[in-house]
Amino acid sequence: MKSPGIHLRFLVTALITISLTAFILGYVGMRLFHGFVQNQFDERFQFLARYLALNSELGILIDQRSMLDQLANNLLAEGDMAKVAIFNASGDRLAEAAKEIPGPYAAIRESVRVKAASDESQAFFGQAVPLPSDEKLDIIGEVEIVYSTSQVNRLLKTITFWYLWLAAGLAAFSLVVFYFISRSLVSPLTRLAQTARQVGAGDLDLRMMPGNIPETREVSLAFNAMLDSLERGRLAVEAAQQEMVRQNLLAEMGKFSMMIAHEIKNPLSIIKSSFDMLKKDPTQPDNVIFFQYIEEEIQRINGLIEDFLSFAKPAKPSFRVVDANSMLKDCVDRFGRMDTTHQIEFETHIPDTSCLSYLDPDLFRRAIDNILKNAVEACKEQGVITIDAACMTESWRVEIADDGCGIQENMLDKIFNPFVTTRAKGTGLGLAYTSQVVQGHGGSIRVENRFQKGARFIIEIPREPKQFDLFDLNSVKE
Repeated sequence: MKSPGIHLRFLVTALITISLTAFILGYVGMRLFHGFVQNQFDERFQFLARYLALNSELGILIDQRSMLDQLANNLLAEGDMAKVAIFNASGDRLAEAAKEIPGPYAAIRESVRVKAASDESQAFFGQAVPLPSDEKLDIIGEVEIVYSTSQVNRLLKTITFWYLWLAAGLAAFSLVVFYFISRSLVSPLTRLAQTARQVGAGDLDLRMMPGNIPETREVSLAFNAMLDSLERGRLAVEAAQQEMVRQNLLAEMGKFSMMIAHEIKNPLSIIKSSFDMLKKDPTQPDNVIFFQYIEEEIQRINGLIEDFLSFAKPAKPSFRVVDANSMLKDCVDRFGRMDTTHQIEFETHIPDTSCLSYLDPDLFRRAIDNILKNAVEACKEQGVITIDAACMTESWRVEIADDGCGIQENMLDKIFNPFVTTRAKGTGLGLAYTSQVVQGHGGSIRVENRFQKGARFIIEIPREPKQFDLFDLNSVKE
């Protein structure tokens, strides 16, 4: 599962934080607001109850019910008032007024006391009304008011509704603002990742555009500086590699020159000596051996030059669909007919079924000839050479083994390098050429010593056509 990006993480974190903050603040605020409104509403009716109790003292004392009814009806005119009742100390209802309004309802009872009524009674009657001396007897009656809380509840619900919408709107607005802020922060990082992928894909000239945010601008400039440094390093490495290739080429040319000089010097010496003997007495019947020497050494020089030309400037491969097993059989049969001077037995294990592969048969025959020639020379002109072939689903495999003296362990890793040979008259180009041909077919070649004796060459090439580089002297493993 793909991990969420930093932009999505920012948005989710902001959504949770803003929502949680809005909920907590909204809950606390609404609780405080509800408490304040409810207290103000209740205190208003408590004040009205105290006001009614205060104004009912005289009416209760003189039992003036008409006055009490007037007080009750006046108070009933107040909004949300559902019922007003006045009682004496015995609990008898002296006055009552009511009206129908929707509930729910709440009730408040307030005692009527006479502590402050002496001055008022004296002013009203011309003399003070005697008051009870016992504090418990100060209560002469009670008033009750019943009021509806529907209006305040409706108000609180309306305020809560609009508050929630306002909080949601502010949260959404904050989230939108945070989205654009987050995108402005994440976009440079996204462009940086895209640029890095394009640079990794090979577009080495691509650079980041510095943004407006100081931090991301610094990152972009640092990234561009890194790319510039890598570009300078790459150019320096390429220059060093070109110089190394040039030096290696010069070294190979020098090595080849020494090799050619050494290889040609000996045949020329034999040719010169043979001509000197012929000039002394051309009529000698034994002079035919000198002509054979001359012919052999000329052939040797010609073979040396051909080997080098084949290795240094090989022919362009001409790939086509070929029965690889049949081609290998023909190659072994042709080599056996040409090599009649050695007592070599060829033991082949090549399937009769066809193995269609995409290769150049001419180049591959010469590569196989080089391995067979090397095996014959390793067998000291007498021995058994085993050729095995296997046709697999995606590749064709060939093993050529001999029972000769094998290859020195320190030479196994170098045997396919040019000018490396274990023979006195070898040029060291045959196996190097074979390695070139196999690599040109996209395959692999390796050599190993057999457990009993001798060496085994193992070749494996793909059967399907592929794009391969042309042969190059510098591509040969050093």
